[in-house]
Amino acid sequence: MLSDREILSTVEMLRSEHLDVRTVTLGVSLFDCADADLHAFCEKVRQKIVRLAQNLVSVCDEVGDKYGIPVVNKRVAVSPIAVVGAAFGREDLVKVAQSLDEAARTVRVDFIGGFTALVEKGCTHGDVNLMEAIPEALAQTQRVCASVNVASTRAGINMDAVYRMGHIIKRTADATADADGIGCAKLCVFANIPQDIPFMAGAYLGVGEPEAVINVGVSGPGVVRKAIDRARRSNPGLDLGQLAEVIKRTAFKVTRVGELIGREVAHRLGVPFGVVDLSLAPTPNVGDSVGEIFQSLGLHSIGVPGSTAVLAMLNDAVKKGGAFASSYVGGLSGAFIPVSEDLNISEAARKGHLSLEKLEAMTSVCSVGLDMVVLPGETSAETLAAIIADEMAIGVINRKTTAARLIPVPRKKAGEKAYFGGLLGEATIIAVPNGELSAEFIRLGGRIPAPVQSLNN
Repeated sequence: MLSDREILSTVEMLRSEHLDVRTVTLGVSLFDCADADLHAFCEKVRQKIVRLAQNLVSVCDEVGDKYGIPVVNKRVAVSPIAVVGAAFGREDLVKVAQSLDEAARTVRVDFIGGFTALVEKGCTHGDVNLMEAIPEALAQTQRVCASVNVASTRAGINMDAVYRMGHIIKRTADATADADGIGCAKLCVFANIPQDIPFMAGAYLGVGEPEAVINVGVSGPGVVRKAIDRARRSNPGLDLGQLAEVIKRTAFKVTRVGELIGREVAHRLGVPFGVVDLSLAPTPNVGDSVGEIFQSLGLHSIGVPGSTAVLAMLNDAVKKGGAFASSYVGGLSGAFIPVSEDLNISEAARKGHLSLEKLEAMTSVCSVGLDMVVLPGETSAETLAAIIADEMAIGVINRKTTAARLIPVPRKKAGEKAYFGGLLGEATIIAVPNGELSAEFIRLGGRIPAPVQSLNN
C-alpha cells in the first residue's frame, strides 16, 4: 500500500500531463421516492437529490484544490426511472425528466443520469413509456442523460427493443435538429451495462447499490502518452511487451490518485466510497487524446491496420494496472474511443483512416463501443437498429460491456461536419456503406437467444 506522501509525489510528477479526475458521480437511490401521484413523486425526487448533492460541487472543488488535481465534472446518477416511475405514462415521464433537470441545475452538476430502462429480456409498460419519452425529455432538458440496456450475455438480445431504439434515436435527432441532433449525444444503448458507471451518458445507480455512493472516473490519456514517449526516448529498443508494462505502471499511479480523491470526497459528504473507473476518456483538447497514444506506439493514425491490436494491448494494460492499484475498480475501466470527443480520432475519421467498419472491429476490445459516432441524417431507423444489433452482439458474445451512442445529424450528409461544443466536440459525418440492406432482418424482431457463454453456473 502506498502512503499519502508517495501518492502525492506521483501527483506532482503527472500534474503537467493532463491528469485530472474526469468525474465524481454521486449515486442517489430513488426507490423510497416512489409515489402514484406525479407531483408528489417529482417533489420527493427533487428534495432528495438536493439534500444529498447540495455540497457535491463545493466539496469536489475543495478536495481538488487541496491535492492540485482538478475534478472536471461533478455529476449525479439515480435509480432507473423506468423502475421507480413505472406508474407513469410517457407525458408524465417527460415531466419527471424536467424535475431531474431542475434538481441538477440547483446543485450545479454537469449531468444527471438514470433516465434508464433495463429491457434485455423484455419490456414492462414502464419501460416502454420511458423509451417513448426519451426524445421529448432530452430535447426539453439540458443535463438529463438516458440509457437503455437491450442485451446481456445472460439474456441475449432483445431485438424488439433494438428496433424501437432505432426509431427513438431518429426522433431524438429530429427533436434537436437545430443543434445537429445533440440530444442523441445524451443517449446510450447498452449490452451488459454495469450498475456503477460514473461516466455519462450511461451512468445510473443499480438496484444492488447503496442509498448513496461516490463513484469516481479518472482519465489520463495524456499521462499514458507522455509515459510512452519518455520510455521510448530513453530506450528506443523497447518492444510492445515492455511498453505494455509502462502503460500498466502508469495506470496504477493514476488509479491511486483517483481513489485518494474519491475517498476524501465520500468522507466529507458522509456517504460510502464505491469504485474507481479508470477509463482513458479523452477530450477535444490537444494532448488529451486516446488517438495520440496509437501514434506514440508507432501507427500513423488510429484506424490503420494494427489499430485493434494496439487498443487490445492498451485496454488490457490499463485494467491490470488499475486492478492492482485498488480493490474497488469498477464501471468500465479501459479505453474509450469517442469519435467527436477526441480531436485526434475525429481527424482520423475526416481523413478516411477510420471507417464505421474499423470502429466496430475495435469495439470488440475497447471499454465501450461505437461512441459519439456521427452519421448522415438520412440513415434510417432500421439501419441504426442494425448497427446497434451488431454492437450488442459483440458485447453479448464476449461477455463485456458495449454501447452505441449514434448521432444521425438531420439535414447533413457524409463528409460534412457536426458541431456540439464543449466536451462533446465536433466530428466529420461517417458514411454507412450498404446501410439500407438490413431492414428485413431487423423487422423480424423477437429475441436472439443467449449464447452458450451464459451457461456458467
